[in-house]
Order: sequence, then C-alpha cells, then structure tokens
Amino acid sequence: MVKTLRLLHAIVERRRTAAFGHYQPFALAMPLFALLIAAFLLAACSSGPTTGPNRAEGGRVNAGGGEPSGQLDWSAWDKNPLPPPREQANSRWVAVRWQELPGGAAPSVGGTAPSPGGTVPSVLQVADAEFWPVWVRNCERPPAAFKPLCPEIKRLSAASVEDRTRWVLSHFQPYRVEPLAGQSQNQNQSQDQVQGLLTAYYEPVLAARRLPGEGFSVPLYQLPTPSSSPSPPHFTAQSPWFTRQQIETLPEAKAALRGREIAYLADPVQALVLHIQGSGQLQITEPDGRLQTVRLAFAGTNGQPYQSIGRWLLDQGLIQDASWPGIRQWLSKNPQRSQELFWKNPRYVFFKEQKLPTSQPEAGFGGPIGAQGLPLTAGRSIAVDPRSIPYGTPAWLVSKGPTVNLQKWVFAQDTGSAIQGAVRADYFAGSGDLAGELAGRLKQPLALWVLWPHTMPG
Repeated sequence: MVKTLRLLHAIVERRRTAAFGHYQPFALAMPLFALLIAAFLLAACSSGPTTGPNRAEGGRVNAGGGEPSGQLDWSAWDKNPLPPPREQANSRWVAVRWQELPGGAAPSVGGTAPSPGGTVPSVLQVADAEFWPVWVRNCERPPAAFKPLCPEIKRLSAASVEDRTRWVLSHFQPYRVEPLAGQSQNQNQSQDQVQGLLTAYYEPVLAARRLPGEGFSVPLYQLPTPSSSPSPPHFTAQSPWFTRQQIETLPEAKAALRGREIAYLADPVQALVLHIQGSGQLQITEPDGRLQTVRLAFAGTNGQPYQSIGRWLLDQGLIQDASWPGIRQWLSKNPQRSQELFWKNPRYVFFKEQKLPTSQPEAGFGGPIGAQGLPLTAGRSIAVDPRSIPYGTPAWLVSKGPTVNLQKWVFAQDTGSAIQGAVRADYFAGSGDLAGELAGRLKQPLALWVLWPHTMPG
C-alpha cells in the first residue's frame, strides 16, 4: 500500500510539472491526486483478498490476488480451516483439501500454465463440457442441499470452464468417504484412501417375441395380479412371495402370473442376466411381424434374498473365474445343471414395459430410470448405498485394477440390493454387448470422494 501511494505521488508530480511547467500550489494537484487514490481504493476492493476466493455479483467467483484471466491460484481455496467430518447413516465423510483429490495435475485453463500456488488434481473435469450437462440434468431431481444452487448451475452452462471451476471451488467442499468407526470394508485402508469395492452393471439389449414360439419360451413377467399379491403389489423380506424355483414349478404361482407375460426370450441365461441387471431393452417381434424396441424397467421383486450364483460356483470349487464370462463358460460345459444353478438364487425380478424416447437423446443420456428418478448416464452414473451417499451427490471415483483404470466425476443416481457399504459403487457402463463385457468383469478396489455445498446440513 505504501509503495503504491508513493508511486501515485510520483505520477502526480510528473503530471503537475508537465501541465504547468513550474511549481504550482499543492491545491492545484489535489483533485487529481484524490481521484487517483479513489480509483486505487476501488480497484483494491474489487480485486478481493489475496488469501482466498471472492464471490462477485451473480455468484461468479474470481480467484484472489488479481490474477490474470485463465489462471487460477488453486491454493486460494485450500487455506481456510477444514470443516468437521459429516456422519451419514452408513458412512463418515472426512473433509479434504481440493489438492488432495488424486488423478494427477490438472490441465491449465485457457491455455495458460497452472498457478505457481499449486494445482488441484483433476478439478477441472468437474466443470468441463462433458460433465457439466450431467450437473444440469441432475438438477431435475436434486437433493435438498443442492436445490438452491441449481439456477446458478443452469446459468453457468453458457460460462467458460474457468468460471464454472471457480464457482465449484467456491461453493463445494470435497470429502473423503470412509466407513463408520467400527465398520470394516474388508478392504485395505491407508491414511489417504479408504478402498472399497467397484463393480459395474449395464442394460442388456435382447431379441424377444411378444408370443411364445419358434424357440422363444422364457417368459418375462409384470408383477403378479393384485388378487394374488399385496395391494399394491409389494413383497419384502418380512413378507416374501414364492422363490424362483417355486415360481417356475408350482401351479398356484403360475396361475398368479398367467396373463402377466410381457414377452419371451430364447435363452434362460439371458433372462437371468436381465433379472440381475434390473432393466434392459427388448427388440420385440410383434404378432403381426413388426419389430419394435422397448425398455423393460424394474418393477419389483418377490422379496426373496439375492444369492450370487458365481459365489455358489466358487464355494463348490466348480470355477475359479466368477465373472459372467466364467459363469457362461461353465454353463456351456454343463447345460444339464443350468436350472440347478439358477435356483440357487431365489430372488425373482418383475418388470414394466416403457417406451424409448422418440427423439434422439443427448450423448450418454437416455438410459434406464435410476432410483433417483432420472435417466442414468453411461459412464457418469453410479449405484450406491443411499445410507452412505445421498442420491444426486457428485462423487470423484478412483479405481485401478486389472479390468480398467477409472478417475472421473460421477453422480450417485441409483442403488441395488447388493450395493451395501460406505465405499461401494456399481458403475453404469451403458447399453449393449460392449457395456456388458465391462460389467461382467469389473470387480476391483475403489476410493470415493464427494462434494457437498458449504454450510449445508448433511
């Protein structure tokens, strides 16, 4: 400040000499000096503190220190004291610095080098052109803590990556997800990471017929009629319906499902895959020969517990590879035992038919509806334990293993009966065979971080 005032005084002296050619009373230069001082103070006020971010009009955030456009001093957001941990019903969130997020140094903004104050690993990906539309879509059914921010999220769609990044840095605190004290994730833990389990799921695309015949004999059912089930039809562990084996063998179970057939598949293995994934697309041949594609969405289960057929095969010493390719290989060699294997999983899934969007959805959008009530986005949606991470929460997913290396931002938008635990996620890989290949093999360690708005209750 002192140096600046001296500089301003020197400028005034030069201007005074140039203007008048000789010494004039100080009062003549006072208006100019006062004007320069006022301009300096206004500039100082608008530049914000040098130790942290400053929120400008409309929620736009400028990094402190008056740095040039396109260059962010990441450390400015990491100097404030960290908030205390947040306790969820089934997890503990520990606040971390932005620079602690793994994934390597972030790329520069606007083509300039990162600020010498430090870089935030991978933080720019949370505001890039690929992920921001997922933010906007998530605002159609946001968690309560995010709802006040959604108008600004939508407005920032037209902003630069730099502006969006500054906004995210200013409004959100990253947390590392850990098990509650006394819980065990049955995985390795370190000071910097708590590793859990990542698997994947997908939407099968299968050939089907509306009526049985020509090799298509495996039915897919709606929920049983209300006369033979609770009203509305809803089965629970406390009030389950028939097991898978009973549904396929008992006359009373078959009678309850008569007329509830949606379509027929040719392969019972495909039907089991559809049950496990919970949804899929059917390319149905109608009785008049028309071919149409519809979506089968999850409608409910029989309330019986899910049992992994892969785990049963491992426990019996029948296979060493419990992935879907490994299970299929065993079934191809032992077709006479397929029904025995399927009945080891007593859970049965019922479906409801939905029309696919008539217009071409945006890239990645238009997947099946998740538990949050929104269409899933391939590669950007995960299923979680909602007692650990609320639906609609953005998460930084890090998983390295033999199948794939993932370091990316995703949203918690779905759940599943097998998705339980603090650091547990099921990655939505998309639709079709390629997605199925990934989903069938992915099973590797996982670390999760989440973003939560500042000063918002958990």
